Amino acid sequence: MPPDTFGFDFEVLEAASISARHRESLIGLFQANYRDANPAFIDKSLSVLRHVAIARHEGEAIGFAMGESRRMDLPRLPDQLVSLAGLSCIAPEFRRRGLFGGLTMRAMAWNSSTDETRRLFCGRMAHPAALRSITRLAKTVPSPGIRPTAWQQEVGKAIAGAFRVFDFDPETFVCIGEGRPIGYPRIDFEVEPQEWEAFACVNRDRGDALLAIAWLPDSPSGW
Repeated sequence: MPPDTFGFDFEVLEAASISARHRESLIGLFQANYRDANPAFIDKSLSVLRHVAIARHEGEAIGFAMGESRRMDLPRLPDQLVSLAGLSCIAPEFRRRGLFGGLTMRAMAWNSSTDETRRLFCGRMAHPAALRSITRLAKTVPSPGIRPTAWQQEVGKAIAGAFRVFDFDPETFVCIGEGRPIGYPRIDFEVEPQEWEAFACVNRDRGDALLAIAWLPDSPSGW
């Protein structure tokens, strides 16, 4: 983990069995990170992903991330290792200290320093700043101006299903929402205008998000 995360306490919990107290902590952080945050999204995420990693400072929860890694039979890729990154929220005063990445890795039970097995890293994005966390590591799908191949679209649909998103646009990789906003990110990161291109078809008012996938450390032949 980055040295800036030293001094924080971490715990990784089974999402399906967290306590009411933990849930309230997650909702509080969610509301600090998203305007008009919809608590139902927290509950759905807890039912979809296996782990919640929580960071504490002086006993108070100051960040969390949801996620897991699992084996999946993907189109043309049987028994593939897939890491699913879920919602991550950091208290505003503790941002830019390595917690986003550190919590996400813990939630996915991923030791990236020793595990070189090829895996597909996947996440639903609400803002270009989150997408940047993947694009700086590997080439992602979707990429602005590049139409996903038929294979990439098939894999994208399977991954959307793993997130229990069943209304998915394989051309744009938009996970179409349920008609209600998840929330609107309160993010002060500066982004370039071109970074918004991938989000052109994302309608936050109906709860959309952008699915992004990337292979690490490398992609399979023909990808």
